[in-house]
Amino acid sequence: MEYILITIILFVSILVYFKIADKYNIIDKPNHRSAHTQITLRGGGIIFPIAFIVFCLFNFKDVCQNYWPFGLGLLAICTISFIDDIKTLSNKIRLSIHFISVVLLLYFTGAFDLMPFWGWPILFILIIGTLNAYNFMDGINGMTGVYSLMTLCSLVYINRQVVEFTDNNFIYYPILACIVFLFFNFRKKAKCFAGDVGSMGIGFWVIGLITLLIMKTGEYKYILLLSVYGIEVVLTIIERILLKENIFEAHRRHLYQLFANEKKVSHLVISSVYAICQLFVNIFLINSQLPIWAIILIIFVPLGGIYLGLKWMLKKEYNL
Repeated sequence: MEYILITIILFVSILVYFKIADKYNIIDKPNHRSAHTQITLRGGGIIFPIAFIVFCLFNFKDVCQNYWPFGLGLLAICTISFIDDIKTLSNKIRLSIHFISVVLLLYFTGAFDLMPFWGWPILFILIIGTLNAYNFMDGINGMTGVYSLMTLCSLVYINRQVVEFTDNNFIYYPILACIVFLFFNFRKKAKCFAGDVGSMGIGFWVIGLITLLIMKTGEYKYILLLSVYGIEVVLTIIERILLKENIFEAHRRHLYQLFANEKKVSHLVISSVYAICQLFVNIFLINSQLPIWAIILIIFVPLGGIYLGLKWMLKKEYNL
C-alpha cells in the first residue's frame, strides 16, 4: 500500500510540474543536433529529487541519521542542473557544485574511511565522469529512464539475494520515480524530457548505490553495472579527439544518435536494446567468480567490437 501511495504522490507531483513548466515556458526546442523534432517540456527529471524528498518524509528518522549527506549532495546537483536547464551557467559554477556533491556522496558511502588517500582523486574522476556520461547519453526518448530502471532492478536483486548493502526502500523509491517518469517519456512523442536535472539526479542516485555496494563488498567489478554507457561514451570521446573536435560541444556522433537520426530507428527500440544489453551484462557480472580483469575483457571486447562495427557500418552507409 505504501508504494502505491508513493507512486500516486510522484504522479501528481510531475503533473503539477508540467503546469509550472508550461506556464514559465520551460521547454526544449529542437536544433540541428537534436534527435527530436517537436517542442517538448524540459525538466521532467525533477521527479528524482522529489522522490528523495518523499523518501525523507516516509523514512524521517533514518534520513536524519544516515542519508542526510546523500540528500544534500543530490539536491545540490539537481538544483544547479535545473537552473542550468533554464539558463546556461558557467562551467566553474556547475563544476564547483558537482565537486561539493561528490564530496558529500563519498562521505555518505564511507569511501573516505575505507579508501586510501591516494584513491580519492580516482573516485572523484570516476564519479564525475560517470555523471557526465549519464548526461551525454540522455538524448532520446526512454534512454535514461529504461537504462536506469534496469540497473536499479539489478541492484535490488543484489541487495536481496547476494549481499545487503543498503535499505531496500533506498532503491525502490528511484525505481518508482523511473516508472512514473517513463509513463510520460517512453513514448513516440514524449510528454517531457529529463533535462540535466533528471540525468544528473538519477545518475547521482545510481552512482551512490553502486559506490555503497563497492564499499560494502570491496568488489570493483560492480562499476560494470554501467558498462554499456561507459563503452559508448569512452569510445565516442576517443573518436572526437582523433577528429580534433571539442569534446564538450554538443554533437551527434553517439551510436544511438546515428540509429535515431540517420537510420530512423524508433527511440523506444534503441532505448530498450541498450537496457537489455546492460541486463545481460549484469546477469553475467552478478554470477561471475572470475577476477575483475577477466570480467572486463569478456564484457568490453565483444561490446566494444559490436559498437565499432555498427559505427563503421553506419558511417559508411551515410558517408559520415
